Amino acid sequence: MPVFLVLPQLSNQSKGREREERSVNNFLITGPKAYLTYTTSVALGAQSGIEECKFQFAWERWNCPENALQLSTHNRLRSATRETSFIHAISSAGVMYTITKNCSMGDFENCGCDESKNGKTGGHGWIWGGCSDNVEFGERISKLFVDSLEKGKDARALMNLHNNRAGRLAVRAIMKRTCKCHGISGSCSIQTCWLQLADFREMGDYLKAKYERALKIEMDKRQLRAGNSADSCWAPTEAFLPSAEAELIFLEESPDYCTRNSSLGIYGTEGRECLQNSHNTSRWEQRSCGRLCTECGLQVEERRTEAISSCNCKFQWCCTVRCDQCRHVVNKYYCTSSPGSA
Repeated sequence: MPVFLVLPQLSNQSKGREREERSVNNFLITGPKAYLTYTTSVALGAQSGIEECKFQFAWERWNCPENALQLSTHNRLRSATRETSFIHAISSAGVMYTITKNCSMGDFENCGCDESKNGKTGGHGWIWGGCSDNVEFGERISKLFVDSLEKGKDARALMNLHNNRAGRLAVRAIMKRTCKCHGISGSCSIQTCWLQLADFREMGDYLKAKYERALKIEMDKRQLRAGNSADSCWAPTEAFLPSAEAELIFLEESPDYCTRNSSLGIYGTEGRECLQNSHNTSRWEQRSCGRLCTECGLQVEERRTEAISSCNCKFQWCCTVRCDQCRHVVNKYYCTSSPGSA
């Protein structure tokens, strides 16, 4: 059953919020140094999201190319595919993750650990304590920066804002409880526990699973109204089923990523490397030659290349490690339209 999206009417209150958010954005550019210091962490967080995207899709037909990493819909060529949904979610999550980490480490003067629950009973045999990662602060700054990039006024903008939030919700969803035992002679009669961010690779895996079961939204065009502003009136409960709040959504089916299409910014898979007979790789990675080459009407070509790597490393007192440079032949596999093509 398709899920229908209704763009809410823009009220006077929403217009007021829009003016307020513009003021906040201007403040970030011209305001106190305290706000400007967030920009470095925001940039690092967005970069970590991009790097994770490239890792997750390294052996896919769409492999997170640079031209797909624009977060705003002001360019009319911007797509609304499930790939776009992942870019927004992982970028928003990356910014929130980095800001939260930096906050807990004391890198910002105005925030630190989340100690709001400390001293309260969390469950049988344990209480809240320690230094919980301050996701509230990270979420607030991520929303402020990332959502402000959305300049669109249409359904695609609403979709992007939804996926931005889904990325932030994912950071919360996979936080881990860490505990420390207390008691006589290590009896662990009571534990003190706090919440910590999971490894960002787990975040990538989590959102990749969300990507694979993303929901396609069918637009109810009768409800569209000129002048609706997605970035000023967005609220997930107004537009989607409550159960879809943390899910990735998209509006358009993905194009054919096998074939090069310059007008859509698609490079195709010809010339891409794939994995075959590789050790220490997943079954999905081992099938990459079929996915990138054979299923796209291309052939798999084996090429022998010479690689240089460090070897015979020895520790020398004190305190260096010296290595030889060893050459060895490796086999690599590429997708080609015909044997021997470049």
